[in-house]
Order: sequence, then C-alpha cells, then structure tokens
Amino acid sequence: MSVDTPRRIVLLRHAKADWPQVSDHERPLADRGRADAPVAGRKLAETGIPFDLALCSTAARTRETWKLAVQELPHRPRTVYEERLYEASPGELIALLNEVSDEVRNLLVIGHNPGMHALSDALAGSAEGDARARMNRGGFPTSAFSVLGFGGSWKSVEHGVGTLLDYWAPHS
Repeated sequence: MSVDTPRRIVLLRHAKADWPQVSDHERPLADRGRADAPVAGRKLAETGIPFDLALCSTAARTRETWKLAVQELPHRPRTVYEERLYEASPGELIALLNEVSDEVRNLLVIGHNPGMHALSDALAGSAEGDARARMNRGGFPTSAFSVLGFGGSWKSVEHGVGTLLDYWAPHS
C-alpha cells in the first residue's frame, strides 16, 4: 500500500463509566454507558469505514465499550489492547500513531479524555462543515467520536496533518 494512500483515524471516547470503589483503571461502565456503547457502534458502522485495526486502552471501561460497540460493525477489525493509551497525552498518542504499520488504512482508537479530544483538535489542521464547532461545543462527551482523514505514512502523523471529517456524540 502506498504511503500516499488516504487514511482515516477515528477517535472514540469510552462510554459513561461508573464510580465504584475500585482503581480508576478498573472502573466498569455505568448503565448509561452500556446503553450508549452499542449506539456508538451503530454510528461507527454508518460511517462505512472498514477498520483495519482497533487500538483499545486496557482500562476496563474502554474494553467494555469496545466489546459492546464492535458487535454493531459489519466486520471485526484486528484489535490490539494498548496500555499506553491509558492517561496518554496528545504527544504520546501521536507517537503511538507513528508506530502503526502503513498496511493499515483505517484505524479506530478507543481511549479516554482529555486525550481523545485534544488529539482530535491537534491533528485537525482543517475541518469540514461545522464539525470542529460541534466537537468543541460538545466537549467530547463519553461515547463521542471524531473522524479524521490524512494522506501519507503513519510516521508522518503530526499536529495539523489531518482534516476533521465528522464528529458525533450521543445525547446531542
């Protein structure tokens, strides 16, 4: 696959989590999160993007979100559970994207805020329509996702390289 191949990155924030007496990493989804995750999965399916790879944080709430959302997709992409996604800064997230194989055309990342919102904003050098305004107005709530497009190698991902193609959030 050429490094000039158009690529898409979808950044999905985990669904609403509960606050039981467990470590932050082990927090499960709340009832609303278990209801919203399949809805997010259906919305991901509606994008028509055939994901080649899903990178999912190892936190319980992201794993549970992915388990519920992926059932709504027409095909299950290869999934890698990546502990570096947990509490990652935008710079750390970009470094992780730079490691993705150029065989991957469409990538889904299931992670946390503030990283998902900050990364969406950082990568989006431009935006289609009102996608940026909707994303920034909504504050990237749980189960929200952004769709970014760019051309080039994953090694070339850096601030401003992409176009924010779409943004979706539940309850908005």
